[in-house]
Amino acid sequence: MKNKKNILVTGGAGFIGSHVVRLLVKKYSSCQIYNLDSLTYAGNLENLSDIESKNNYKFLKLDITEAEAISEAFETYKFDTVVHLAAESHVDRSITDPLAFARTNIMGTLNLLQAAAKLWKADFKDKLFYHISTDEVYGTLGETGLFTETTAYDPNSPYSASKASSDHFVRAYGETYGLPFIISNCSNNYGPNQFPEKLIPLFINNIILEKPLPVYGDGNYTRDWLYVIDHAIAIDLILSEGKLKQTYNIGGFNEWKNIDLVKLLCKQMDFKLGKPTGTSEQLITYVKDRPGHDLRYAIDASKINSELDWSPSVTFEEGLSKTIDWYLNNEAWMEKVTSGDYLKYYKEQYQ
Repeated sequence: MKNKKNILVTGGAGFIGSHVVRLLVKKYSSCQIYNLDSLTYAGNLENLSDIESKNNYKFLKLDITEAEAISEAFETYKFDTVVHLAAESHVDRSITDPLAFARTNIMGTLNLLQAAAKLWKADFKDKLFYHISTDEVYGTLGETGLFTETTAYDPNSPYSASKASSDHFVRAYGETYGLPFIISNCSNNYGPNQFPEKLIPLFINNIILEKPLPVYGDGNYTRDWLYVIDHAIAIDLILSEGKLKQTYNIGGFNEWKNIDLVKLLCKQMDFKLGKPTGTSEQLITYVKDRPGHDLRYAIDASKINSELDWSPSVTFEEGLSKTIDWYLNNEAWMEKVTSGDYLKYYKEQYQ
């Protein structure tokens, strides 16, 4: 990667972060890739076991909410690029504990911005703070329309409010201090290594265990779905070729109502498990809707498509099939992460 030597990826042991770290480590052997992660419930170094011995990879167990430790890491390793993925990201958890989301997503981002601005203030040339955000900052859509890069922010949950705030702080550091930045806002990710609090891995696991599939409300909430490996490729493109002070929306061009997605998942699972079609659908259970539930998200990804020639590599049906295969072939991984505190949380949230 031109003129970049020390790249920091925050949240690199998490779902999206691990795919980004793997891509960067394998693609850029002349760059040192630092994976900074506090290893909370969703962080798992087993996600990166295949590249942990690479010479250009180093893991740093640090929490972005600890300002002094973050500042020291910047001074020690002289990061010239930050790919900021570390975040509390589950809406349901944000409703239960909004302060945790403020600490990590807002104050954690501020700590990184402060450390970067301090280290780079003498020379911003060839430096970059790349902040990865979510489409949820835009609020909700009706039955028509798409989120664009200029859509006004209108967050409706503590999670999306905390991410919106972090986006604003990144832009403010750019305008006030000259910090070179790029922001991207992505739609719902799915794929291998996702912690099973999110819909697709949760339901795959529940179907395997023949447990209920909890669908909120009437199931007609609509989301755009993005295969995580396609997201990692988009992040790499933006990192290499994106324009400073720009926002890029990354979407999968895959809008699905939750209930239709669940039925497709059930159909694919029945086929792969050798069960009669319709078996898994019987597990669908409608549960009380959550507060502040946005009706529909949909991303207009035409900017990244036209400027950087990016588009998804798989259809949703193809990506879902690949995802199911990964979980069926990695049941030991699933069993390990669905224990202890997760089981307590699951019981409180859905039962």
